[in-house]
Amino acid sequence: MAKYVKVSTVCAATIGSNSLTGQEAVDRMVEHWTAKLQRVLVEKPDLIVLPEACDRYSDLTGDDRRDFYAVRGTQVRDMMMKTAREHKCYIAYSATRQVEDGSWRNSTQLIDRNGEIAGIYNKNHLVIEENTESGILYGKDAPVFECDFGTVACVICFDLNFDELRLKYAAKQTDIILFSSMYHGGLMQQYWAYSCRSFFVGALCNLPGAVIAPNGRTLAETTNYFDHVTTTINLDSKLIHLSHNWQKIEQLKTTYSSGFSMDDTGHLGAVLIASETAEVTIDEMIAEVGIETLDDYMQRSLDHRHTPGNMEK
Repeated sequence: MAKYVKVSTVCAATIGSNSLTGQEAVDRMVEHWTAKLQRVLVEKPDLIVLPEACDRYSDLTGDDRRDFYAVRGTQVRDMMMKTAREHKCYIAYSATRQVEDGSWRNSTQLIDRNGEIAGIYNKNHLVIEENTESGILYGKDAPVFECDFGTVACVICFDLNFDELRLKYAAKQTDIILFSSMYHGGLMQQYWAYSCRSFFVGALCNLPGAVIAPNGRTLAETTNYFDHVTTTINLDSKLIHLSHNWQKIEQLKTTYSSGFSMDDTGHLGAVLIASETAEVTIDEMIAEVGIETLDDYMQRSLDHRHTPGNMEK
């Protein structure tokens, strides 16, 4: 049955410190993000995704940046937690943080509707200088977090270049990939969405951010006028290949009418089908007419290739 989730991305640029230091600099950052969040909170999203290192001042480097972080502590995160609790939404807050042993991580902290930390992802694939110059350690885990609407996984910036992480998430078939970044990634965004069979929400620093469906369709995107966008996605959906499924798709259209949807981007061979009704799930629809999912079709094709006698010697 339809499983609608309203998601927001905020792609604000980093700001300068205006020569403020200490608590004044922290207060300015809190005010900045309070105002940015308000622009999407009015739309009552279930989930808000923020860019990588969202509370880092653009004009601070080295010791000055560390001095700011020392005063900041968890103050920006605490504001995010309070906001999530008051507005009953999830917030993916991405920032540099110091852990208990004194070492540093580039992390996305997922805050739940109660204002609690639902999970933390540490960037697996740093740019080398993040380690050699900033002293940040590489993350080693690829966790998937349970939310009340489904599962999410986090990716940060340079991560998007590495199959090692992508394949871990693809195996888990997470509902939504949350991408916090300083760079865009180009075609890799659509590739990750399709490969992981996941919706993809990109929050980029001063670059266009988008919400992308598992078939690579861009559902919503920020513009040069608005650095934020909100849209609704339907998680009760599945990728299927058109081969052997044409007539079965028509059966579902006839049976369920507006309670069933199909999105074809063209040229891919795979389409995204979804239940738009509260009575029947997409899995039940698939079982009803005997549709083969994309993954099952690809596995059957691989199995047939490796069947003895089917491959050249």
